[in-house]
Amino acid sequence: MNAALRAVALLANSSTAWRRIEEEKVDAVSLLTSYVALLAVIPAVSGFIGDCVVGVIVAGKGVVRMPLLNGVFGASFGYIATFAQVLLVALAIDRLAPRFGAHRSFGGALKLAAYSFTPVWLAGIFLLLPGLRFLQFAGLYGAAILAAGLPALMGSPEQKSLPYAVTVGVFAGALILLTAAAQHWLFDAAGL
Repeated sequence: MNAALRAVALLANSSTAWRRIEEEKVDAVSLLTSYVALLAVIPAVSGFIGDCVVGVIVAGKGVVRMPLLNGVFGASFGYIATFAQVLLVALAIDRLAPRFGAHRSFGGALKLAAYSFTPVWLAGIFLLLPGLRFLQFAGLYGAAILAAGLPALMGSPEQKSLPYAVTVGVFAGALILLTAAAQHWLFDAAGL
């Protein structure tokens, strides 16, 4: 599987992409190493460069940059936390399935979680320039991708896919915010 082609396919036409994904036999390890590991690098490296090299303009202080060692540890923490986020979201998708008329399948839930994070990771490029960080909200498109994939991979009825996706999306968003807060607190963003 080519990660770049899969990402483009999901963004361009998620319904067609989900039909192909449904037919694939992919184990968890290869999904995490051949897709998640590659795309999760984008926000980690972009955030490191934005915080440590570019810096942020802080009123009264000028340009503030995170110390390199803190940046390396922070980026590493964020990268590793991404795998936990994907696994926890997959677990939530699987556990919530009966409540939304879907069938439980951790394999399908893991595919949904991993591929639905694609816009979040791609939007991580905006961490390069701190003034553009607000554009990370483009990652919310992941909820639409998730909603399109729920019927194919979890057998969710069409009318319940949107509330199912919103519920999972809120959970995923909370995980992302908690991880960002922990990263900020642990690795002292030096006023960033």
